[in-house]
Amino acid sequence: MTRTASMRLMAEAAALARIDERATPREAGGKGAVVPADQAVHRGEREPRMTDQTASGAPTIQDTDRQLKAATRAAWALGDYHRFALETVWGLGPVLVEACGISTGQRVLDVAAGTGNTAIRAAEAGAEVVASDLTPENFEAGRREAKAHGVELEWVAADAERLPFDDREFDVVTSSFGAMFAPNHQAVADELLRVCRPGGTIGMLNFTPEGLAADFFGTLAPYAPPPPRGGRPPLLWGSEEHVRQLFGERVASLQMTRQEYVERADSPRGYIEFVKATFGPVIGIYASLAGEPERAAALDWDFLEFATGANQGPPDGPAELHYQYLLVVARKPGVHKQ
Repeated sequence: MTRTASMRLMAEAAALARIDERATPREAGGKGAVVPADQAVHRGEREPRMTDQTASGAPTIQDTDRQLKAATRAAWALGDYHRFALETVWGLGPVLVEACGISTGQRVLDVAAGTGNTAIRAAEAGAEVVASDLTPENFEAGRREAKAHGVELEWVAADAERLPFDDREFDVVTSSFGAMFAPNHQAVADELLRVCRPGGTIGMLNFTPEGLAADFFGTLAPYAPPPPRGGRPPLLWGSEEHVRQLFGERVASLQMTRQEYVERADSPRGYIEFVKATFGPVIGIYASLAGEPERAAALDWDFLEFATGANQGPPDGPAELHYQYLLVVARKPGVHKQ
């Protein structure tokens, strides 16, 4: 792949993975085994929707989907996601584990696990844990972190829209700021429900449309390619009504609460420089602007303006940016396993 094509894929992935159409408006194997994502299919389920090419030789839906997944994986493999997670969302893993009541003897799947923010905490609680993610390039950092915490996980490369696990395989299924970025929301919801056993729990942390994440992604959106056709805005997963529609009557109970966490840096400029150095989708956007210095400078200006305006910290630092999220805890009908 040429450098230009690689940058294009990175930029496309940035739009696919993190940015909706100008952001949602504020008012609206064994342990350690890795299964390649392109081989991750349901065991004995689902035939391909069509052949790889139409009679005319034009790309099919399957081709396009494969390219988008590859681009997404490429974007998230950029930078240093583990460093980014440690400084931002890492403290929220225990929040989701506690909300889901994860404990010894349970089998847990963490979807779009990144480097194990929630998965590692679930293992510390005594559960048998599988951490799945579309980007296995981040697993090595996750393994090191798990070892430092004294726990073992199984790491599996997998697409949140097409999980390679059996029906009713897990007692608890979680996702922390991960599955929400897959473009087909209904497919994700269907998969979370499918692999969760009767009486089991599904728990998620999702950014809200009304929170600061809308401004963050809205700042980046003008500099990124448009999102994939038919893809839903990620921040809709932070809307209570949207989550209700996705799960429908297939859950016995659905509890949702809005909370917030704080991201800190020494200054607003320090914040954006940290994100630019560590967060793959943002790195991809800047890479796509390598031949457009004026647009790159404009993005720097807009990004700094965002961080400065969002800063709620003291005048002499540190900068503090407050992000709102929706904590979702759903229970499937059936007997709940203690």
